[in-house]
Amino acid sequence: MRRFASRILPVLFLSLMLACGAQDDPPLPPAGMAYIPGGQFLMGGKSEQAQPDELPRHPVRVSPFFIDIHEVTNRQFTAFTEATGYRTEAERALDWETLRQSLPPDTPRPPDSLLQPGSLVFRETDGPVNPEDFSQWWAWTIGADWRHPTGPGSNIDSLMDHPVVHVSRDDAGAYAKWAGKRLPTEAEWEWAAMGGLEDPKYPWGNAAIEASAAQANFWQGQFPYRNALEDGFYATAPVKSFPPNGYGLFDMAGNVWEWCADKYHVRTYAAAAAAGLQEDPAGPEEAYDPMEPYAEKYVMRGGSFLCNESYCSGYRVARRMRSTRDSAFNHTGFRCVADLP
Repeated sequence: MRRFASRILPVLFLSLMLACGAQDDPPLPPAGMAYIPGGQFLMGGKSEQAQPDELPRHPVRVSPFFIDIHEVTNRQFTAFTEATGYRTEAERALDWETLRQSLPPDTPRPPDSLLQPGSLVFRETDGPVNPEDFSQWWAWTIGADWRHPTGPGSNIDSLMDHPVVHVSRDDAGAYAKWAGKRLPTEAEWEWAAMGGLEDPKYPWGNAAIEASAAQANFWQGQFPYRNALEDGFYATAPVKSFPPNGYGLFDMAGNVWEWCADKYHVRTYAAAAAAGLQEDPAGPEEAYDPMEPYAEKYVMRGGSFLCNESYCSGYRVARRMRSTRDSAFNHTGFRCVADLP
């Protein structure tokens, strides 16, 4: 009996250890996605560049989830449109009745020529301009859409592995639903961007952005009139062109802004800090931007190829941007997340 016990006990112990190990193994993510463990962190900006809407910092806990390792590409979006026949908002004429809801009362109806299908395209200026006047470098371009990123005459034939652009938040949501996924919450996005690091400024850590041209696709030089092209790209770059962060995620800084699920409210962080620890926050019920109080806006994260230290510093993990759900630009795309089974 003792001999039997001496033999069976090690086997039982080994079986127990293997069972415990199996329970601790993270679930296998779907193809093209990474597993992000749950955790708690201080959400919000900590550097001297932190904007008012990044403050105050507040504790957040997120549950585990899966996230796309890279931004949705033109190739992937093509598969979606071919399977569904979906047309993006930039490919449809603007509906004045819908548009006027985001504008101050008594705004006059623009001429029909300005309601034609199109989108906003970045145009480099001839020299220094007022950085507060976005109209100096954004041009409403009839015929610009995800298939024609800089307008009529352009195409995506050589850009199939670049992130899709000129997609609104609703376009991104439609793709996510088709793919069996969803858009990330703002908290999920920031937690994933940190890559498992302790309170980093950027997805790669705290190394100065000026020395990080090899880390992300952003604007080097003088914005918006001289791009030094130190990273090798004037506009979007193919996904996976730069090193991933600690979770294996590419382009969590730069390349294109990424839509999130949350509505934007300028006082979201103040309310969260007053309420204490937030568990899987999904954003405010109402949107509010004092700069455009009639517009319902949603959050974008991650920065783009246009971000520069003198302009937006959008490549910081805490940096927030916002726009209306029907807005589209040639520097904005998205990635998706999925819940664990």
